[in-house]
Parts: sequence; structure tokens; C-alpha cells
Amino acid sequence: MNTELTIQQVAERTGLSAHTLRYYERVGLLDMVGRASSGHRRYTEDDLSWLAFLMRLRATGMPIRQMLEYTRLRRQGSTTSTQRLALLEEHQRAVLTHMQELEQHLTVIEAKIDLYKRLIVDENKSAVLDTVPAETAVS
Repeated sequence: MNTELTIQQVAERTGLSAHTLRYYERVGLLDMVGRASSGHRRYTEDDLSWLAFLMRLRATGMPIRQMLEYTRLRRQGSTTSTQRLALLEEHQRAVLTHMQELEQHLTVIEAKIDLYKRLIVDENKSAVLDTVPAETAVS
């Protein structure tokens, strides 16, 4: 049995807003979602699977226009497998480049954190050295 879910249920499951779900349908990222007799959207498990993939692409920084291109190719069937592969490989390269940049940024941040930790330790040592116990003070 193919369970049908309301837009609110899909929003809860995916974390996407109802507005985003409607937008994805309107721009063509989602196929036309089925409707109940009342006219309300009814999503299937297949819709949820596709949304999960779209969310991963989006989370990795893929622009909507590339997602739309991938979706367009997907709708054309297996004859576009090579083009879809190329699109994903291009995106993979972009993600790897971004990850390398993030690692470089993280290295700089970690070096700055280490510097501050050393400064704080040195300040604490200095503060302790500047403190003279009362019994050793000369009157």
C-alpha cells in the first residue's frame, strides 16, 4: 500500500516548510504531487525519497538551477544517465574543493585558538607570579 501524506506531514518528516515544498513543485523539482478529492496535496513515499535526495544536493551547496537540470534529465529516463553522471561528478569536484577550503579556514581558526589558549595560560602564570603570599612580604 502506498501511503499518502499531507503537506504538513511531509514538512514534519523532512524539515522543509510547506512553502518550500510548494516552491519545489512550482519550479519543477518535484513532479506534480497527487491531490485528494479535496484538492489537497498528497505525497507518496517515492516523493519523500526524491525529496531526501534533493535535500542532500541542496545541503552540499548545489544551486537550484543545477538541481533543476538534474531533475529534467532524470525525467527523460536512462538515456540521460551519462549526463546525470557528469553533472554529479562536476558537483562532487565543487564539494571537494569547498571542503579543502573549509579545512584551510579551520586550520587558521585552530591556530588562532591555540594562540589565545597560550596567551591565557601565560597571563595566568604571570598573575600568579605577581602575587606574593602575605607571610613572605617584607614590612
